[in-house]
Amino acid sequence: MLVQLDLGRAEGGARTSLEEFSALALSGGYKPVVTVRGRREKPDPKAFVGLGKLREIGEAVSREGLRHVLVNHPLSGVQTRNLENGSLARVVDRTGLILQIFAERAQSYEGKLQVEIARLRYAASRLVRGWTHLERQKGGIGLRGPGETQLETDRRLINRRIHQLEGELETLARRRACARRARRSVETVALVGYTNAGKSTIFNALARTDEGEVADRLFATLDPKLRRVPLTGRPDVVLADTVGFIRELPHELVAAFRATLGEIREATLLLHVVDASAPDRLEKERAVLDVLGEIGASDLPRLDVVNKIDRLGEHPRVERDARGLPQRVWISAGSGEGLDLLRAAVSERLASRARKGRLALTAGEGAFRAALYRVRAVVAERADPRGAWVLDLAVDEGLWERLCVAHAVDPRRLRDGSRVRRAAPRSRRPAREAQARGVE
Repeated sequence: MLVQLDLGRAEGGARTSLEEFSALALSGGYKPVVTVRGRREKPDPKAFVGLGKLREIGEAVSREGLRHVLVNHPLSGVQTRNLENGSLARVVDRTGLILQIFAERAQSYEGKLQVEIARLRYAASRLVRGWTHLERQKGGIGLRGPGETQLETDRRLINRRIHQLEGELETLARRRACARRARRSVETVALVGYTNAGKSTIFNALARTDEGEVADRLFATLDPKLRRVPLTGRPDVVLADTVGFIRELPHELVAAFRATLGEIREATLLLHVVDASAPDRLEKERAVLDVLGEIGASDLPRLDVVNKIDRLGEHPRVERDARGLPQRVWISAGSGEGLDLLRAAVSERLASRARKGRLALTAGEGAFRAALYRVRAVVAERADPRGAWVLDLAVDEGLWERLCVAHAVDPRRLRDGSRVRRAAPRSRRPAREAQARGVE
């Protein structure tokens, strides 16, 4: 059974939200049979729904023989308990359903740790007293006086387990940070967007990976995937595919997945993938931007990618901003239409951040020179009379900063080529004239 209350929402928005929740239920392994809807100004603090609606839910559960009631809203522990007592079925709210899907889809050890931490935090906030025989346990020397309550015991055990898991997750986060530092000289392009918008299909198409057809379901990708992708006329970039976002994404998940979402925060460019066929496209775009702001990635350069245009009969195209730079690319990753435009737009956006100038390197800075060649930042090179290298560079601003940090080089050494004068070679004529005078 699906339950939804329209708390001041318009009819169109409520219907779209219910359709999305039905898709979530199917992704979680449930088969919706009955849908109960209602309208209230605000939820009831005791059972979320009113007494009449609670009676209607209980009758439908008894009549259809249902075992689960899925509520398209976050519930408190008290509301969940009262709903279960009134319907005689297990109640799962929206947050619990999303956490359940994440727990089933997580494959890597890090992903499983993050989901378990999120589920424990969710459980800790929902502990309610469901018994009286364990109200207080005996404790103390000689069993004198009342001990801690059962709720206190549960909270203590949950907090201890969370602390243990967070220690393991911190170790993995340090390893991931070391891996990011190791590829600091390579730019990262991260795919972000609403779940089921087609990010994984775009990832496979750009990275030219053969991982089979991507499942058309919510949260098909949880663990981040990284691939090196070649671009025309530019150094290779690392393409990152991360977990999809959703409206009312549980804060427990955002907090637990903060280390994994670091791939987004450290990206040079974000590709915001949007489903062109979604009727609530603008609402989903706002939901993604809200999550980006929550993880501290709202200020990163962003290129919008409107996917699935074949469902609307649209043609591939590129929309540009006032500066003439690509702002939005319309493609169909499923049919491959517009992928060449997307690659060109990514190259152009990365090139627009290029910093041009001239740099002089000594003979002892060969490693830094090799790194600049590795990322194809060197436009021209010559040697001055002193034996130093003089390089004309065109390099991305962020990439230049990361290279300088990695090789302990002052970034201010890159000077505008128009202000750099070539060192004139010293003439040997005075030496020859002096030598001739000495001979005479």
